[in-house]
Amino acid sequence: MKLALTIAGSDSGGGAGIQADLKTYSAHGVYGMSVITSITAQNTTGVLGIEDISPEMVFLQMKAVFEDLYPDAVKIGMVSSEGIIKAVAEGLKTYKPDKVVLDPVMISKSGSHLLKPEAMEALKRELIPLSLVVTPNLMEAGALSGMEIENKEDMKEAARRILDLGARTVVVKGGHLTGDALDVFYDGKEFYEITSERIDTENTHGTGCTFSSAIAANLALGYDLLESIKRAKHYITGAIKNSLDIGHGVGPTNHFWNLRIGGDARER
Repeated sequence: MKLALTIAGSDSGGGAGIQADLKTYSAHGVYGMSVITSITAQNTTGVLGIEDISPEMVFLQMKAVFEDLYPDAVKIGMVSSEGIIKAVAEGLKTYKPDKVVLDPVMISKSGSHLLKPEAMEALKRELIPLSLVVTPNLMEAGALSGMEIENKEDMKEAARRILDLGARTVVVKGGHLTGDALDVFYDGKEFYEITSERIDTENTHGTGCTFSSAIAANLALGYDLLESIKRAKHYITGAIKNSLDIGHGVGPTNHFWNLRIGGDARER
């Protein structure tokens, strides 16, 4: 059994964060573990409140996992404060996992800030250089790169700039552009364009969390990075296509779509 760790915030609505990550791991046949960084009171309509876990407790959770259940891959999501970011960085430096997927979560689908503005520099300085791949959406890539992104060439330039921050590789997600859903992967030498059909649905809560944890799950299963990204793209496309029309706001994706219809999350 392969093991994967998620370091992220809890979503009480179950569509994003720790809950989405653990569902994604299960859908891939990977044993999931968690380090909770924040608790959010959240549903499909918005975030009612956020309470951070102490940096000391964040590190202690990492210690508990790494010293007994060493993960084959790690995904990092919501790390809202500089203190939490430094605690996670300390854990990564102490236990030295190689396959780290960083999803730089900044704003929820409902518009709530999940990364304190003053923590942005700490994220760049502490976590980006320790990650195998960084997976920002267009807004996050723009914030990290200091530029507006309106097309594919902008996505490539943003990826170059994020690599200059110390990232080993970058996936800029183009889900908010028009046309096919295009992601651009940059390994420092070549660009790879990964496309899928655009699904007409408003139920996209947790897509970024799910995509990044799917990458981590496939890395844990032994696939190389590019193949893991392609498989994750296939998985999230299916999860969006079979999304759940529940709640009164932005509904969640269906993390178990592949099991319900008899498919395989590891195939594409």
